[in-house]
Amino acid sequence: MSNNNIPLAERLRPVTLNDYIGQNHLVGDNGIIRRMIEAGRINSFILWGPPGVGKTTLAMIIAKAIEAPFYTLSAVTSGVKEVREVIEKCRNEANGIFTKSRPILFIDEIHRFSKSQQDSLLGAVEQGIVTLIGATTENPSFEVIRPLLSRCQVYTLKPLELQDLDMLLQRAVENDPILKKRVFDIKETTALFRFAGGDARKLLNILDLLEQSTIDESTVIIDDRNVTDVLQQNIAAYDKNGELHYDIISAFIKSVRGSDPDAAVYWLARMVEGGEDPEFIARRLVILAAEDIGLANPNALLLANATFDALKKIGWPEGRIILSECTVYLAASPKSNSSYLAIDRALEEVRKSGNLPVPLHLRNAPTKLMADLGYHDGYKYAHDFTNHYVQQQYLPDGLQGARFWNPAENPQERKMTEHLNKIRKP
Repeated sequence: MSNNNIPLAERLRPVTLNDYIGQNHLVGDNGIIRRMIEAGRINSFILWGPPGVGKTTLAMIIAKAIEAPFYTLSAVTSGVKEVREVIEKCRNEANGIFTKSRPILFIDEIHRFSKSQQDSLLGAVEQGIVTLIGATTENPSFEVIRPLLSRCQVYTLKPLELQDLDMLLQRAVENDPILKKRVFDIKETTALFRFAGGDARKLLNILDLLEQSTIDESTVIIDDRNVTDVLQQNIAAYDKNGELHYDIISAFIKSVRGSDPDAAVYWLARMVEGGEDPEFIARRLVILAAEDIGLANPNALLLANATFDALKKIGWPEGRIILSECTVYLAASPKSNSSYLAIDRALEEVRKSGNLPVPLHLRNAPTKLMADLGYHDGYKYAHDFTNHYVQQQYLPDGLQGARFWNPAENPQERKMTEHLNKIRKP
């Protein structure tokens, strides 16, 4: 195959860590993945991040660097049978006398693996037959079964930053065997980087289109107008799988948060028409109900969760109606993020103050020894008192009086606050 037929993104795929662009928090001088490579010991992990940020490339670089046999499976095309066959090959490799490192099994889109497929990996990971590297664009805590997740670290990859995209652009025009034959006039990169959206593959696909759409021998001009014009003319070539995936879900969430049902339904329609995974939308509605509506309307979370369940039962295309009902309800609901902020404040305190001892009277005392040590001693059972409330210390020593939940101004939380103020009166 000639270089002309290989996509630019594939031609420029890095083969060493020094050529890898972005993710300095993982592969920089003190990054955990760089340290693992230097030590020659790779633990199983899952790479979580948006498309085009180097998940597959990083897995290939790791295998090459430690000279490990490398096997890859796609969750889209592989079943339990294929998983077991690859694991058996890895078992043979691991037992081979010439194997320098444990075989690496890379699974792309691991979030699409069924529970049975994921179950089939457990033994091999646990016994050290393979080092598993999974790649996912979805939150692993939702998509990966708990036993497998507990055996893997999760490393988050970020969209490429502007300086990363600029470095990639310069490398492409200077080093690619095809592009370096052309003259590039880089006048401005605002539109180019905006359309790329932190995705290396998008950036290189756009660059490919710019080069191909410029008449031979002519200078390839990169400016905002040319980039926009070329993309409008070649939108299908540029984006066969929904290039606005993250922009549209962002607009959808912000429209619901901003209490605009019309805009929210519009963005929902864009996702439905674009073939977005309905469960992806429903999952974000559940998160949104807790994060942005919260205590202002606790029924929102119940409806969002019911939407997720109903969608699984009803399926498509009728599921769009269920999503629409939930979207309009959430957008029209009063909003509060007080509980979302409360847990973040509490987490900040826990990270700062560490594992403070539980007050003795709040501890459980299932044994005589614990009772003799004063566990549970002095605890007051709230239901034995007026209004089912009694004043006592619930926070650890040193945190008495700390406030993590600050109620928002809405009828529901105002009512909660009034209740608490009433029962707490001396």
